[in-house]
Amino acid sequence: MITIRYFASLREKLGDGDALALHELGTPTVGGVREALMARSPLHAEALAARAGIRVSCDHELCDDAHAVTERAEVAFFPPVTGG
Repeated sequence: MITIRYFASLREKLGDGDALALHELGTPTVGGVREALMARSPLHAEALAARAGIRVSCDHELCDDAHAVTERAEVAFFPPVTGG
């Protein structure tokens, strides 16, 4: 199973995380993970939309939607952050 983690405001909206099997993905990429999650509900679709500036990592490395995933990957989504 692919482990999905959400951080900050995404965790507040979507909960602690999810899991997906590799065969549930249209394509075995981070983008495929995002698409599969967005298909779960309108809330997921709104929260994870690329236009929302959501960043993603796979196995603790920042990546883009073209990054390949494996069955045991951990994919994390987090919103842009600011500090001061």
